[in-house]
Amino acid sequence: MMKSIPYQYICIEGNIGAGKTTLCEMLSEELDCKLVLEQFAENPFLPNFYKDPKRFAFPMELFLMAERYKQLQNHIHHRDLFSDYIISDYTFVKTLLFAKNNLPEEEYRLFHQMFEVLNEQIPKPDILVYLHRSLPNLMKQIALRGRPYEQKIETEYLMGLQHKYFDYFRNEVGFPILLIDVDNINFVEDKNYYNEIIRLMTEPLTPGLHRISLK
Repeated sequence: MMKSIPYQYICIEGNIGAGKTTLCEMLSEELDCKLVLEQFAENPFLPNFYKDPKRFAFPMELFLMAERYKQLQNHIHHRDLFSDYIISDYTFVKTLLFAKNNLPEEEYRLFHQMFEVLNEQIPKPDILVYLHRSLPNLMKQIALRGRPYEQKIETEYLMGLQHKYFDYFRNEVGFPILLIDVDNINFVEDKNYYNEIIRLMTEPLTPGLHRISLK
C-alpha cells in the first residue's frame, strides 16, 4: 500500500503545455480532494494578447491576478473539512512570473507592487510540483490541444517563461519544490510513470529545489 502524501495544499506547475492540469485532474480523482483549476478561458484579454502583446499585456495580467486571487481566497480560506487535500494547477506566484515575462520594466514595477499586497494574503503551497518538458515537446503539445489563441506562441516566449520559473526556484526556500523531468513521457497512458510521480510526492522533502528525471 502506498504511503499517504504528507502535503495538504499541493500546486502543480509547468510551462504552457506541460500537462499540469491533466495531472491535477488525475490526482484529484485518486485522492478524492478539492480541485482548483485556473479559469483562463474567461479572460477577455487573452486572445487579444496573443495578437498584440504590447497593447494587451498589462490589462490581461491585471485580470489574471484578480481572478487568481479571488479563486484562491475562496477555495483555500474556506477549506472542506472532509477533504484532506487541495490540488491546484497554478500557484499565485505564477502571476508575477508571467508578468515579468510579458510586461515592460515600468509596468512590471507597478504590477509587482500590487502583487505583493495580494500575495501576503495567499497561503504558500505545502509543495510545488513542476513538470518540465523540452521546448520542442511543449510546442507539440500546444499544437495538439488546438486552442486557436495559443497557436501563435513562439519557442522564445516559452523559453522566457522557463527561465523565469527556474530563477524563482533557485531563490525559493519556503517550501519544497519538486521539479520532475517528464520529457517524452506520457503519464496518462503509462500508469507506471504516474505512480512514480505519486510516490515522489509521498517523500518528506526539505524546503527548496529537488530535481528528478523520469526518463
